[in-house]
Amino acid sequence: MAILWLLLFYISPALSENSYDAFLNCLSLYSPNSTVSEILYSQSSVNYTDLLNSTIQNLRFTSQNTTKPILILTPTNQEQIQASVSCCKNYGLSIRVRSGGHDYEGLSYRSVNSSQFVMLDLTNLRSIHISAHRGTAWVQSGATIGELYYKISMKNSTLAFPAGTCPTVCAGGQFSGGGIGTLTRKYGLSVDNILDAKIIDSNGKILDRAAMGEDLFWAIRGGGGGSFGIVLSWKLRLVQVPEIVSIFIINRTLDQGAIGLIYKWQYVAFEMEPDMFLEADIEPNINGTEPGAVFQSLYLGRCTDMLTYMQVHFPELGVGTSDCREMSWIQSAVYFARFGDADPKILLDRGLQPKSFNKCTSDYVIDPIPFPAWEGIFDWFRSNHSGLIYMNSHGGVMSEIPESDTPYPHRGRVLYNIQYLVGSKEASDIEAYLGWIQGLRTSMTYLVSTNPRRAYVNFRDLDLGRNDGGQNISYENARVWGERYFKDNFKRLALVKGEVDPENFFWHEQSIPPLIVEGKNY
Repeated sequence: MAILWLLLFYISPALSENSYDAFLNCLSLYSPNSTVSEILYSQSSVNYTDLLNSTIQNLRFTSQNTTKPILILTPTNQEQIQASVSCCKNYGLSIRVRSGGHDYEGLSYRSVNSSQFVMLDLTNLRSIHISAHRGTAWVQSGATIGELYYKISMKNSTLAFPAGTCPTVCAGGQFSGGGIGTLTRKYGLSVDNILDAKIIDSNGKILDRAAMGEDLFWAIRGGGGGSFGIVLSWKLRLVQVPEIVSIFIINRTLDQGAIGLIYKWQYVAFEMEPDMFLEADIEPNINGTEPGAVFQSLYLGRCTDMLTYMQVHFPELGVGTSDCREMSWIQSAVYFARFGDADPKILLDRGLQPKSFNKCTSDYVIDPIPFPAWEGIFDWFRSNHSGLIYMNSHGGVMSEIPESDTPYPHRGRVLYNIQYLVGSKEASDIEAYLGWIQGLRTSMTYLVSTNPRRAYVNFRDLDLGRNDGGQNISYENARVWGERYFKDNFKRLALVKGEVDPENFFWHEQSIPPLIVEGKNY
């Protein structure tokens, strides 16, 4: 190893016009068993732009003004990732890691402050190994949620995993921030069902749970991606689902009482039994001209039981026999992904997600929003036909898990999460849409959680604050946005960061800053 470091000393201490060849030489030294030239792309490479744009879901960050990676690596094994870490440290470069490219602010593949960085694209690391008889699975970070769901169902139709409804989101991004989905009220978040992981730390070492220790294992399960290392794979605890589940999707216009139903939903969805998940959305074109409400439900049981339950607990919604459908759990995953009755194999298609120029932000609601306020919220959608609100109810097991169990703290009395989303296929529309979503969020200030006003790290929003000092991140400044995502858990995350990556090698505009305190007390 000493000879290897001596060789690297004589390469170049900083990347220059010969960066590609120099970095390639470095990778070859660290990964002699790999053909590294096949995984390294510079900005002058023929396939660079196509590769970079391949999984960028937010078209706002495909412009010429976006600071792009100076090099892209597409590793096929862990040795190549270890080599990438070592070579980046040698040249004073930071690493950003992209699994699926769905992060709303694009922090896995762009820099806001124009700093140089190398991007690792984990598309090739997507293996999934299911152990149905043990009820566990190992999934690499580059695998999509859709691939995971499908492969679990092929092994056992009564096994599943609690994660999101968008099938093209990858495990690396979703699991690092929490993972909210239709099974959350029954089994908790994705991070509540992770048993082990393999991570490459800032020293290039591969660590499992035993080797990394419980503090780091705690941090990577909900502390957000890009702060603590590169998670190669995750060991999951699979959960039981019935052979037959029931779903319904009901649209209600303003004339059909959409506002009153949303108002009532706040009170009943949180209190429902854990087998019932009931989402409420506001969409701008329910009847072609006016906004309305959409209610989507997954019930872990038959339609007869679900209908009886709804008639007792939410009769105002008027769910009838014709609204309810029975199907397998994997088919319900297809349905919630908005693919109707398509063959579940559609979940294997990584290119299904439509790309747009978009903006997202989020809130959490502790106390029900008053009826008159909902009238004002619906008014916002009369002026914009590209905005959406998705609201996922909490309660169930989520209200029983302590806030400190994982970095995700939004449990206990949290009624539901709000995701605000606006998008367009045209770049010319986005400035107006950005103003619209910022105005809507401002209008919600006194209706949602306070001190701090909470947000979900998987719905990243740089308007909440960002790290502007490069690697020299101030903990006090980062608290502005960090405590919104993590509440009191933010300090513990920063302390863990100070232990495992004190030089802040893994960083981005909303990464956890290192906090180094002697005699730490978590």
